[in-house]
Amino acid sequence: MPRTEFIATAFHVPERVVTNDDLAQIMDTSDEWITQRSGIKTRHWVSDGETGASLATAAARKALAKAGMRPAELDCIVYCTCTPDHFEPGNGVFLERELGLSDIPAIDVRNQCSGFIYGLSVADAWIRTGQYRRVLLVGAEVHSRGLDRTTRGRDTTVLFGDGAGVAILGPTDDPERGVLSTHLFADGRHAEKLWVDAPGLAHDPFISEQLIREGKHHAVMEGREVFKYASILMPQSVAAALEANHVTPGDVKLLVPHQANLRIIEMVQKAVGLRDDQVYTNIDRYGNTTAASIPIALDEALCEGRLARGDLLLLTAFGSGFTWASAAVRW
Repeated sequence: MPRTEFIATAFHVPERVVTNDDLAQIMDTSDEWITQRSGIKTRHWVSDGETGASLATAAARKALAKAGMRPAELDCIVYCTCTPDHFEPGNGVFLERELGLSDIPAIDVRNQCSGFIYGLSVADAWIRTGQYRRVLLVGAEVHSRGLDRTTRGRDTTVLFGDGAGVAILGPTDDPERGVLSTHLFADGRHAEKLWVDAPGLAHDPFISEQLIREGKHHAVMEGREVFKYASILMPQSVAAALEANHVTPGDVKLLVPHQANLRIIEMVQKAVGLRDDQVYTNIDRYGNTTAASIPIALDEALCEGRLARGDLLLLTAFGSGFTWASAAVRW
């Protein structure tokens, strides 16, 4: 049975850069307040005409160019997002259309911050069994249009950015390379600690003026609870990946964690026992791009020469649901 290798990666973010000082002009906050609590200095937000699908299309075309592939060589699209452009259908089919395709399957994965690793697990299973050979794995988000850009919503609004990251995956017969394992977890008891209540068919009608007035369409987060669980469960997921593959923290070349909060990343690093050079962060420039954060960070790390053939890469994420996950990859 073959393993799954990363053939190419790429990302795309909007040109519009929003600084902490920009946010201080529209809500009661400051660069110091945001930086101390999250490590974020800037984020990218979409402008008129940009959508999640358009960001994903730009990233996908970059990855295809790197791989020397045509869109027609793709067998499947796995599109991970928690901010779809429309209530239905999912964004995968819109990306498929933009790539000029019409005859391959597209599946949407709704696991928020853990989405890219959940999607990787799905793609890996399909490739290992031979069902598909070339899978386009996408993490793409447009948070900015759904944020409460007032002081009431500052705790979440200052955290999120827009962007898309992709990976083209395929089989390899090299026993020393590829995805070694993925580890997926969830605990729905905490679902309302980080969620967007509406629009949704639990409400009748599913969207209304009252729901909008009450701010139900904006993300709500119990920050302390999210921080607490992320700081515990992300290290546990990394430990699961290490144990499953009989390796130690010293064997890890690079950990690319979900970029949610710099303080959380630092706590994960400390709990796992990794050096600074073993952990990649870019949250200061992009903020939290949810399902897009890992592929964006991974592509940047590759462009900086942080990974070489044979290196051990770990991925980990935690988010709404709660869901959390990890993966081990021999590059």
